[in-house]
Amino acid sequence: MAEYIEVARARAMTGLRLVLTAGVPGPWSEAAKGIFYVKKLTYIPVRQNMGSDPALRAWTAQDSAPVAVYNDERPRSTWIEQLYLAERLAPNPALVPPSIGDRIQMFGLCNELCGENGFGWSKRLLMFHTNLNTPGLSEKERAPSRTFAAKYGYSPELAEAALARTVEILRTLSHRLQEQRGRGSRYFIGDRLSALDIYWAAFCAIINPLPEDLCPMSPMMRKTYTNTNPAIAAAASPILYEHRDFIYHEYLELPVDD
Repeated sequence: MAEYIEVARARAMTGLRLVLTAGVPGPWSEAAKGIFYVKKLTYIPVRQNMGSDPALRAWTAQDSAPVAVYNDERPRSTWIEQLYLAERLAPNPALVPPSIGDRIQMFGLCNELCGENGFGWSKRLLMFHTNLNTPGLSEKERAPSRTFAAKYGYSPELAEAALARTVEILRTLSHRLQEQRGRGSRYFIGDRLSALDIYWAAFCAIINPLPEDLCPMSPMMRKTYTNTNPAIAAAASPILYEHRDFIYHEYLELPVDD
C-alpha cells in the first residue's frame, strides 16, 4: 500500500502532490493515478479523511478527493484540470488528441463518465438509493450514505433518472467501441491511447470491480461496487469489460495500489 502523508505536511512541500482516499479505489482517484502512471509522473500521495476534512478544505476549498497540487499553483480538484496539468507536466505520451474532432468526441464522452450527472455521479446516487432503502439495515449502516447523499443532492426521483442515464451512457460507450473495432482500432478515439480509455478502465470498477488479486478491497466495498441491476447488466456489453482489461494489462499498474 502507498505511504500517505497528512495534509498539513503536504501543504508545506513542493512538487506534485495527489490527495487520495486511502484504501478506497474510487473511480476519480484511480483515473488520476492512472494518468500520472502512464505519463511517469512521480507524486506524493496525501491522505484525505472521508467525510469532513477541515485541513483539506483550508488548503483546497473543498474536502473531496482526488486533488492535484503542483508547487504553489492552485489546487486542481476536477478531472479535466488534473488531465491538463498532467499534459503540461509530461506532454508525452499525449492523452488529449491533436485533432479537434477527436478532442470534441473524447471530452464529450469523458464528461459523460466523470462529470456532474455522468456515469460516476449517477452510479453513486444509485448506491445511496440502495443503501437508504434496503430493509433491515441499521441507522449506523445507513449513516455514510446519508452523509454523501446530501452532498450529491440525492432524492428518489433523482435516483430514478440516474438509472436511465447510466444505461444510456453504457450503451453509448459500447456502441463506440464496436464502431472502433470495426475500423480495426482497440481504442475509443483514433488508433492510440487517450484519456478516455483510462477513465473508462477506472470507472468500470463501480459496476464490475477487477478480481481481488488485482484490486484488493473490503468485502463491503466490493459488494457496494458490484452491479446487481438487470438494466445496467444488459447495457454493459462484454466489449466494455474486455476494453477495461486490455487497458489495465497494457498500460496501467496492477495490482491496483491503494
